[in-house]
Amino acid sequence: MLDSFVLRAALAGIAVAVAAAPIGCFVVWRRMAYFGDATAHAAILGVAGSLAFGQSIFAGTLVVSVLMAYLVSSLSWRGYAMDTLLGVLAHSALAFGLVAVSFVPGVRVDLNAYLFGDILAVDAMDLGIMWAGAVVVSTLIAWRWSALLLSTLNAELAHASGIDPRREQLVLTLSLAIVVVVAIKVVGALLITALLIIPAAAARPLSQTPERMAVYAVLAGVLSILSGLTASWYLDTPTGPTIVCVGAVMFLCTNLMPAAWRRS
Repeated sequence: MLDSFVLRAALAGIAVAVAAAPIGCFVVWRRMAYFGDATAHAAILGVAGSLAFGQSIFAGTLVVSVLMAYLVSSLSWRGYAMDTLLGVLAHSALAFGLVAVSFVPGVRVDLNAYLFGDILAVDAMDLGIMWAGAVVVSTLIAWRWSALLLSTLNAELAHASGIDPRREQLVLTLSLAIVVVVAIKVVGALLITALLIIPAAAARPLSQTPERMAVYAVLAGVLSILSGLTASWYLDTPTGPTIVCVGAVMFLCTNLMPAAWRRS
């Protein structure tokens, strides 16, 4: 049954949801969507580097995404305005990546698969890498959950408690880089941030605690993936964008839901 491309697509999507949802909660709490954009756009530069040197797409994307996450995290503590940092790094990395791909000799690559995702093309090796990444991210976030949460709520209190907020932000951004690598084949570089933010934002009105929000975000992400796959199959629409559309509808539903229903 694992040979079925639909089953592989569903399992790949679930891996992405499991990895992205907890990170997405911190992205929402910290208002750091710019990290997701910068890291995701840099992934295209990683694709170009992988093709140029004949390496695995996952390896090249991981290296460049980690470097971008580290660079953005470091510069954010040096007084740069975040919108300026995003504009320079994110879009420059995307532009350099698109230009670099055109210079790779003898390679014809469909960039749409990396920009918007191609979940139906996931093979068994991709699936293994995705689930390995999801396990690493989930384990790391579970291990650092209390420290990450405290540094998110109050950096000064975290520092007084012996927690270094900069270290925790670095842990978060490196985890985000791994999520980008895991998600790029599912929704593509341009839609990764949407998959990070939308399930967490949809879960927020239903949640009374941070832990519950993380769990609900995972459920919302899985539901978006499976519903988007189903809708894409029957409507013959692009799978990655359809998944994001389903998530957007879910966000509207949870935020327009009467307050009394949210608390129940």
